[in-house]
Order: sequence, then C-alpha cells, then structure tokens
Amino acid sequence: MTTRKLLASLLVSLVFVSTAAAQSKLAEEADDAFKKGFYFNAIELYKKAYTVEKKASTKAELIFKVGEAYKAIGDPQQAAVWYEKANKAQYTDPITYLYIGDMLKQDGKYAEAIAAYNRFKEKKPGDARADASIAECEQAQAWKDSPTRYSVDPEVLLNTQQYDFTPGFADKKNETVVFTSTRPGATGSETDQIIGESFSDLFTSSRDRLGKWSEPTKLPISINTEGNEGAPIFNSKRSMMYFTRCPMEKKKVYGCDIWVSKKVGNNYAEPVKLNLRPEKNDTITIGHPALSKDDDVLVFASDMKWPGHKGGKDLYSVKLDKDGMPTGAPVNLGADINGPKDEMFPFIRQDGSLYFSSNGRAGMGGMDIFHAEKSGETWTAVDNMKSPINSSSDDFGIAFEGEEERGFFTSNRAGGKGQDDIWRFYLPDMVFALQGTVYDKKTNQPLPGAKVSVVGTNGSNFSAITDDVGGFSFVENGKDRYIKENTTYSILAEKEGYLVVKDQITTVGLNESTTFVKEYFLQPAEVGGVVDLPSVIYDVDKFELLPASMDSLELAYRTLVDNPTMVVELRSHTDSRPTRRYKGGNMELSQLRAQSCVNFLVTKGIDPARMVPVGRGAEETKISDDQIKKMATKEEKEAAHQVNRRTDFKVLNYDYVPKAN
Repeated sequence: MTTRKLLASLLVSLVFVSTAAAQSKLAEEADDAFKKGFYFNAIELYKKAYTVEKKASTKAELIFKVGEAYKAIGDPQQAAVWYEKANKAQYTDPITYLYIGDMLKQDGKYAEAIAAYNRFKEKKPGDARADASIAECEQAQAWKDSPTRYSVDPEVLLNTQQYDFTPGFADKKNETVVFTSTRPGATGSETDQIIGESFSDLFTSSRDRLGKWSEPTKLPISINTEGNEGAPIFNSKRSMMYFTRCPMEKKKVYGCDIWVSKKVGNNYAEPVKLNLRPEKNDTITIGHPALSKDDDVLVFASDMKWPGHKGGKDLYSVKLDKDGMPTGAPVNLGADINGPKDEMFPFIRQDGSLYFSSNGRAGMGGMDIFHAEKSGETWTAVDNMKSPINSSSDDFGIAFEGEEERGFFTSNRAGGKGQDDIWRFYLPDMVFALQGTVYDKKTNQPLPGAKVSVVGTNGSNFSAITDDVGGFSFVENGKDRYIKENTTYSILAEKEGYLVVKDQITTVGLNESTTFVKEYFLQPAEVGGVVDLPSVIYDVDKFELLPASMDSLELAYRTLVDNPTMVVELRSHTDSRPTRRYKGGNMELSQLRAQSCVNFLVTKGIDPARMVPVGRGAEETKISDDQIKKMATKEEKEAAHQVNRRTDFKVLNYDYVPKAN
C-alpha cells in the first residue's frame, strides 16, 4: 500500500509477545525486517521460520505475524486469512477476532465484519473497541447505500497494473499532471523491500482538448533517483514543485524528506531538501507536502515527536518565505485534525479548506479522505467525505482542479487496473425541471390555453401556455435551465373564466436532481358558479366558528385574494333537521353562520363589500331525506347530514374595483 511506500521508514505500533530468546534466527530476521518496514521480506521470512519451528505456541505466533505484515502492506484479504489460521493454531490473544473484523471491514464485507466483532465481544466483553467498530460498519453501510452526489471513475490512461497515485497539477490550465508510479521504466533495478515492487518515480502526462492523456513520461534524473519519489504539489505559479523523496540503501532504513525543484521550461532544476528534520535523526519521515493558496504555508505529514504530537503520523504546518523555503519551527495542527493513528496526504483547496486522509477516525474501512474548514491559523470541523469518494479500501491523495468541483484522488478499490490507481471525480450539476398539466376542475378534462407563470427568488420570471392536452414544461432554456439550485418559485395558473390557482416549489436544501410534476385544477369562474369549501364545522345549534372552521375558510380567503375583482355570495346550509334554539329555524341559524364566515374573512383583510352572507337553511340539501332514511346505520345517516351542513360561495360578478394602497 502506497501510504507505507512513501513512509518506508515508519514503524507500525505492534507489540510482539514472544521474546528473542525463544525465536529462531529466521524469526529474528523477520522481526527485524518488520521493524524496519520491510514488510514484503518479513512475510517470506515469517513463513520460512514457521516451517522450521516445532513449538506449537511459537508457530501460532508466527502465523499471527504473517497476518500483521499483510495488514501493513494493505492486503486485507490475506491478512484475514492468516489471522484465521492463527485462531485455528490456538493463538492465545483474542485480538485476532478484532483484526479479522477490521480486515473484513476494509474488504467491504460489513455484515461479516460485524459478526467478527461480536465474536471479539464474546472473548473480551469489556473491550469498547468492538461496539465502536460495529457502529462504524453500520455507518459505512449507510453511506454506501446513500452516496453523495460525486461521480468517480478510474483514470484509465494514467493507470497500470502497478502503483499509480497522488497526481498534482503542473500547469495553470490544469491540463498537465505529475504523479507517482512504480510502473516499468522507473529508475533503478532494485526491489522495494516493503511491497516487493520497483521503487516509485514521478511521471508526467498532458491531456488534449478531447480529454485524452498522453503516454506518461518519467521526469529527469535530477528528480528521480533509485529510491522513492512521490506526492508532488506545485505552487500557484506552477514554477516550483515540492515532492517527497525517500532514499534507498539495501537493508538500511532511511526516513523521507520534502524536496523542492524549480521548473525551467519543461525541465526541472536540481532539487533542494527542505530543512525540516532535526539533526542526527535519519529515520524520521517527513513528506506529503501541501501548499496554501498564497504559497506562504506548507502542510506536511511526519512521525517526528514535535510538541503536540498525537501519535502515528501527524499533520504539521510551517511558514514559507518569499523563496518558498521554511522559516520558523513546524506547528502541529492539533487535536481537531490529528489523532492517535495516521493523518497523511494533505491538500489545501483555494478556499482555504483542508483535505487529508486518516485511518484513525470513523470511516469506511482503510484510509478515508476527510475535509476540514479553515479556522484562523488552523482547521476544524472535520467531516468524512463519505461514499463514493471513500470506500472500504484505501482512499487518499485528493487534489481539486482549481476552484472546480472536480479533480483526482487515489484508491486501491475494485475497478482499477492494479494496486493503487488514480481516480477522477466531479460533482455533476443538479438538474431541475417543472412540468405538469392543467385541468378544468368541473369536468376533470385537460385545459388547453391556460397560462402558467413562474417567478423565482433569484429574479427570474417566465411563463408558458398549456398545449392541446393541458401540458406545460419548464426544462431547458437554451443552454441554461429554467429551474435553478437554491431558489424558491411562486407559480400562478390562470385562464379567463376560471379562478386562479397559486402554488410554490423550492430547490433550497435539495441535494439531488428533481423534476417537479404538478397538476392544477382550475375552477370555472362563471357568474353564478358555486364553489364548495372544505367542511366548516359548528357546534350543534350554534353559529360561532370553531378553530377548525377558520382553517377551512382559508380556501375562500385565498380565492378572494387571488381574484381581486370577484364579488361572492357566501352561503351557509343546514341539514333538514329542525333547530330548537332559533325562532327563524334553520334559515336564521344558517344566516348567522354565513355572517360569522364573512366576519372572519373581514378580520383577515377582505373588504365586506365583496361578500354577501346568505343563509340557505335546508333548501339545497345534497342528499335528500328519502335517501338518508334508506341508509342502514346511524353512522351513515349522520355522515349524510354532515354533507348537507356545508358552506360554499357563489360568484355574483367581477365588478369590484380594488382600492388603491
């Protein structure tokens, strides 16, 4: 796994329970290789030591260590296999069950991982790590099931079956990249003892107007050595390249450093090492440079024990002078960013936000990419970028293309060509549309020739006339769209001879493309036409409006507001049963009820000159007494009487002249 490849000298925080005295010479060599970070060699040596070891407990321990080495190089499948073998060999520490869960999680098998964590809970019921890991699996599955809007694909023309990772944009148009690769042709003939492949070099490629990448070529020998080079980043002028270099000498451990080279045309000058390393310490690793927008701050990863170190690899920042060189002491980014494990591969976007990868926070499996907001001299509010940017595998080295919501990152997930691969990502535009049909409410037939007008809070204003089948559509407006993000739209459907209908839609807060589909039913507004209102309820033999009745009169209110020249007769009806309270009977009661409706609408601002209260008593029942008598149950009969107790309005004319404000 490349995160170890560029940090070759780092040690993994593992404790081996055996002692050197109890081990064979092969086992001691294997332990030494592991401690130096030569995991590939360690695997072979542990396997050889196992074949000659006779003691059962020591054999189980060697099997466990093979699993640890596979975990260290980022091979979760093989690591899980060897942890299971350790269990079968009676390895005494139940930590194997926890690690099996970790490997299954990193392989994207969340349900199986949860089962493994539950086995660990059975072995060590007081250990809180199992519950935390189960919660992470459940969260990761939820993120996978409901991904963000980002779209990701492997950048096929840049990838090989080897390791290809961490591209940086090398020109101002962002059409040329420099990236890390172990592909054939890399400098030197030695094999990296960490992963058993070639050492990494920096390669470059450019894309044409069609987006096709040229055949990658290796940077000159001034940059590439027989050791590892990688993780490039360029300053804003694209005149200087910072990168990580880890020297190589057989069977020796060296740390890594950040180097900088000035770009001269298409070539690079002899690089200079940044003075960040404490004296007389060759094994500290310093790498993965990132630059602020103004090129005055460098952020990097290191395992050095500077003040504030949290554990593993932390992110640090250091000021740069006008020549791009460090000035002053590095500063740990603090507990908001750094945790007990590894934080690496930082990237600072032009808006100042920080992106980095970590294996020490709740994530989806391996290394995940996180985002943090700028806060003064540091960053805070760390958030996982979730699926599909992150996966159960290792995801790291994100780089945005300027201010655009697109760029590259690195992943060893399925779907690539080889080990680590370069993936491109972009955030597709959200696409919105409004379409629908207008109907005649009386006939339920489509209504052609109706006008649908839309006004947006962004200042937009557009309209359409419904077609022969009552349809309207607001989709594409030339190369633009009618309906935009983060906008609320007021809609008015109208036609001469009909009451208008108002509506509203909003794209504020939406995070996926949406087509709004609407149906509008226009009430014929001919003089004499009657419009039923929702149920206006009164207590028996009373005319005072109940709260629910006030809500029911909202339709009358909106209709009068939307049709400002309309004058109506507001009518109240009773059922056929006589009232005992009023001398005028149902006619008087219904008149009082109609007046109460008018009074309420006046309090809401409707001119009383536009409303004539009329009590119709039981003159216009919708269900006759004969029909009610034939009903089987008391409940049916009461429901029928309720239908007859109603309020409606009849259009008298359109002669009202609104008063000037």
